[in-house]
Amino acid sequence: MITRQIRSFKEKLRKGTVKGPFSKTEDPGMVEAMGYAGFDFIILDMEHGPNTVRSLQGLIRAAQIAGIFPIIRIKENSFGLAAEVLDIGAGGIQVPQVTTAEEARAVIRAARYAPEGERGVCRFVRAADYSSADRFQYFKEANEAVIILQLEGNEAIQNLDDILEMEGIDVLFIGPYDLSQSLGVAGKIDHPKVVKAMEHIVQKCNEKMVATGTFVDTISNAHRWQQAGVKYIAYSVDTGLMYEKCKEIIKAIS
Repeated sequence: MITRQIRSFKEKLRKGTVKGPFSKTEDPGMVEAMGYAGFDFIILDMEHGPNTVRSLQGLIRAAQIAGIFPIIRIKENSFGLAAEVLDIGAGGIQVPQVTTAEEARAVIRAARYAPEGERGVCRFVRAADYSSADRFQYFKEANEAVIILQLEGNEAIQNLDDILEMEGIDVLFIGPYDLSQSLGVAGKIDHPKVVKAMEHIVQKCNEKMVATGTFVDTISNAHRWQQAGVKYIAYSVDTGLMYEKCKEIIKAIS
């Protein structure tokens, strides 16, 4: 069971900032390398990546070997898919396009066993060590899985107070690119309108003691949002990091 990693990750999140990339590949070696490099977590991406539930099992194993916390971003707010990825051992789920309290409640209901939710019950899964774990301990500890909700539009900002009333949310993640599009400045993530909206979300979340997260792909923006109080920094993408490093090497030796 992954309970120890979940608790360790939550403690890191409580005490400071955690950092990790999105992963768009199906390569367990890439996941291991990111872990050995020292990232705290990796977001195995189903929304904008080629992964399936089947391929994710090997990536989760690689993450656990290398000591990097495995989070899966599912394609959509799907009751069945949330349970599927938790069954294979994900330490947490990241859910895109959450805009209302009702949608937030649906995620929690899908990811938690009773009495906190209605997740389908099965102990013959990887997360329960294929039934070798004590069933009652497993159902209790499984409810500690990390839940990250993505707020990506103006509607989500308008409903922020209601969303924050939901118990069980570990991180509210600000998707800057989708947010920029909803604010009429698509792709301009440093536009004053986008920055103002993000700062508003961070402030509201800090008041409710809910951690915030965001995506960055520059060191300066990582520092900027960390200083603003963002505690979950998704830094770039494994394929992008590889590309940038390769380009840097080619330039240096040409």
